[in-house]
Amino acid sequence: MSLPRRLAEAVVVLALIARGRRGRRREEEPVDEGGPEEGRPFLREVGARPGAERAVAALLFASALASVAFVVVFFTGADTQALGIALAAALGLLGAALAVAAAAVVPREQAIERRPRLAHPEAEPPVRRRLATAGEGVSRRRLLGTAGLAAGATLTGALVVPAASLGPAVGNSIAETPWRRGRRLVDEDGRPLLAADVPATSFLTAFPEGADPRELGAPVIVVREDPARLRLPRARRGWAPQGILAYSKICTHAGCALALYRRPLYEPVSQPPGIACPCHYSVFDPRTGGTVLAGPAGRPLPQLPLAVGPDGELRAAGGFSGPIGPSWWGVRET
Repeated sequence: MSLPRRLAEAVVVLALIARGRRGRRREEEPVDEGGPEEGRPFLREVGARPGAERAVAALLFASALASVAFVVVFFTGADTQALGIALAAALGLLGAALAVAAAAVVPREQAIERRPRLAHPEAEPPVRRRLATAGEGVSRRRLLGTAGLAAGATLTGALVVPAASLGPAVGNSIAETPWRRGRRLVDEDGRPLLAADVPATSFLTAFPEGADPRELGAPVIVVREDPARLRLPRARRGWAPQGILAYSKICTHAGCALALYRRPLYEPVSQPPGIACPCHYSVFDPRTGGTVLAGPAGRPLPQLPLAVGPDGELRAAGGFSGPIGPSWWGVRET
């Protein structure tokens, strides 16, 4: 049996759960063909309305077109309103097709059924005959099967396509970053970042020279602090030349991009400066090695050691102090 025919019969069987009576040829039959184990149908409605099958096929093809439109919009502009309209149209037209099939195409019966134990071989023939009547009265099976296959396949594709927006897997990028000793820090235009370019009241975003800036471990936040106020761990005392520090731009709470820098500009200074996440408001202290000042983050920001080159350009003096991103990125299932 071909796949379209199987799909058409599956749609018909699902539609049998609905009820519809108008326009059918009714047979009031107290006939019991296979004995008491087969059941006694007393009302049958067989025969599709004129044009009903064509209407169902048209609705299924329209649903397929709406699903194709969803995929096209997703890849050409991803307008959220257009995506919603296309997906709603695809699901609505598919539902309308099933409703019309249930009301005007699928044969239906009311019966009193005794339930035999199907493990007995003598019970199988009448059950097979009863199931074979599910497609009775449906004349355009190939058309409905093709339309159903088109609607189902395109709708499945439309629902699977958004998975492309999930981006690449994290993999080992949380531990293996493009930062190496001697690699220069550059801005978003690829220009080398000089120590003199780092302000004392704001922050800069820098990237490793020659690396893909879209890598998770590429972007860093660069700030300048008073060297006398730094309280870095003993092993990192030489990581902040001229008070310039660099930290991963990926928040250790949920992986958001850090984009805020809190620094009091007047005395008395009651709070230390902080690198803040705009998503869930975790705040990290750059003076103490990126330790957590507030918010839900569970561990400090990974710090990148820096050095100043002969021309004043900033260079990495090694890799990060630890894996970037949230702690759960490093979880391995066993």
